[in-house]
Amino acid sequence: MPTYLFDFDGTLVDSMPTFEAIMLRILDEYKIEYTSDIIKIITPLGYHGTAEYFRSLGIPSTATALTEEMMAYAAEEYEKRVPAKVGTVEALTQLKSRGASLNVLTASPHAMLDPCLKRLGIWDLFDNVWSCDDFETTKANPEIYRLAAEKMGCEVGEVIFVDDNVNAVATAKSAGMRSYGVFDLSSASYIEEMKRTADRYVMRLDELLSEV
Repeated sequence: MPTYLFDFDGTLVDSMPTFEAIMLRILDEYKIEYTSDIIKIITPLGYHGTAEYFRSLGIPSTATALTEEMMAYAAEEYEKRVPAKVGTVEALTQLKSRGASLNVLTASPHAMLDPCLKRLGIWDLFDNVWSCDDFETTKANPEIYRLAAEKMGCEVGEVIFVDDNVNAVATAKSAGMRSYGVFDLSSASYIEEMKRTADRYVMRLDELLSEV
């Protein structure tokens, strides 16, 4: 049966509007100019990686302080309000019942990730739930995918990685994983690039049921 490695934000949950609002709010508060592809760039980096990137754009703060600021804005949203994407709970439940191994790898920290998955009732469906913090690197590094496969007891090519971010999909694919793109409104302008990059593209996760 397949082994899946799912992204969290924009893939399992409809949190990208929250993520975007937080990050753009911080840039605007510090009056930092940014390009139109800023969300595409920072999504695979995680909160700490994004803080480091924002410092490179000119924010005069430490990465630790910026990360704390981001997480303070986000924590309540993830704990109380961020919803699962349409079709996700049903898809995960059926995939699990058919014997698939379900796992999570996300740039979000456990402080937001874990309470959200538990509130949505899907925490127990996963064999592993990882933040990039657990690997001390980001999804922009191909090695994180190889390390995750090793921890799952799989060859990297046996894992299906699913993400809404085209940069993460490309990086996972370069590491040797089968890499699927999933639609999210936040990345709608990159659909054609995603279709060229990914091994498969789906609009909703319940489309995965056709291959199990």
